[in-house]
Amino acid sequence: MSDHNPTGLGIFDRYLSLWVALCIGAGVAIGVFLPIIPETLTKLEYARVSIPVAVLIWLMIYPMMLKIDFSSIRNAGRKPKGLVVTLVMNWLIKPFTMYGISWFFLKVIFAPLLPPEISTEYIAGAVLLGAAPCTAMVFVWSYLTRGDAGYTLIQVAINDLVLIFAYAPIVVLLLSIGDLSVPADTVLLSVGLFVVVPLAVGWLSRIALVKRKGEQWFTAFTHRAGKITPIGLLLTLVIIFSFQGRTIIDNTLHILLIAVPLVIQTFLIFWITYLWARAWKVEHCVAAPAGMIGASNFFELAVAVAISLFGLSSGAALATVVGVLVEVPVMLTLVRIANRTRRWWPTDLRCD
Repeated sequence: MSDHNPTGLGIFDRYLSLWVALCIGAGVAIGVFLPIIPETLTKLEYARVSIPVAVLIWLMIYPMMLKIDFSSIRNAGRKPKGLVVTLVMNWLIKPFTMYGISWFFLKVIFAPLLPPEISTEYIAGAVLLGAAPCTAMVFVWSYLTRGDAGYTLIQVAINDLVLIFAYAPIVVLLLSIGDLSVPADTVLLSVGLFVVVPLAVGWLSRIALVKRKGEQWFTAFTHRAGKITPIGLLLTLVIIFSFQGRTIIDNTLHILLIAVPLVIQTFLIFWITYLWARAWKVEHCVAAPAGMIGASNFFELAVAVAISLFGLSSGAALATVVGVLVEVPVMLTLVRIANRTRRWWPTDLRCD
């Protein structure tokens, strides 16, 4: 596979950042010129959860959860070093480096450019991103780096199980360190609504559909269902940015400032994971996906939790959306790096 041509991505996914930018523009225009639309949407809430956004987020997340095969976990001991690397990076290092890097840039380096209150919300959004390792797009990144598809599935399945129990405590801890009090029950409710329930429904759907229709049909079905995810994402962005319209017009620079720590964090986590795996003699087809899982984020969950905790018009929601904006171009850069550095691995560890 050429490392210059991401053939595993369709044209829609390959230019996701462009579609995101267009939706941001559409949302801002709606917020500025048609404010009655976001004003009406604010009335469609229950327990601080926007019903339209919740439906769209379910459309994003459910197709991804169909891909998780928990029966694969029985093979988890096949390459234990790969699991140790990804679990340590995702849960003991990554959330805390995200907090540290975002705090340093948004509270110190960019302090003259950002009001203290809004910079705190931006850090909260970064934390919500950093505490959620990638679930869906990592299958694409794994494919583009010639990763071991079966082992990538194991890594994702185990990280999803850990996420159920670890995400809320880590988020509450880091936000409390940043003097931002959030109700733990709201975080837990968000995890339940946007992780546990769709994960359980996806798992049960997988079992029922495979039994009734067969594995081949189910694979084709998940491919078709997966096309719903980016549509739900883009519609969600239009809604979010309709609430952010005037704020964006007045503070366009903020998007660039938020992107700086997010991009630095992404490269840092990838290189730590990737080089650790190399030093530990983990096969490249396991090491590259491990780096990708750590570097990328489950931004769909982060967006959902940010909206539930802080609201559609919050700085935290804006920060999570900036994570979406930078995700694809940065990750494609890391794919190229992983492919070009495969020769760093001994011949017997290249999986060629």
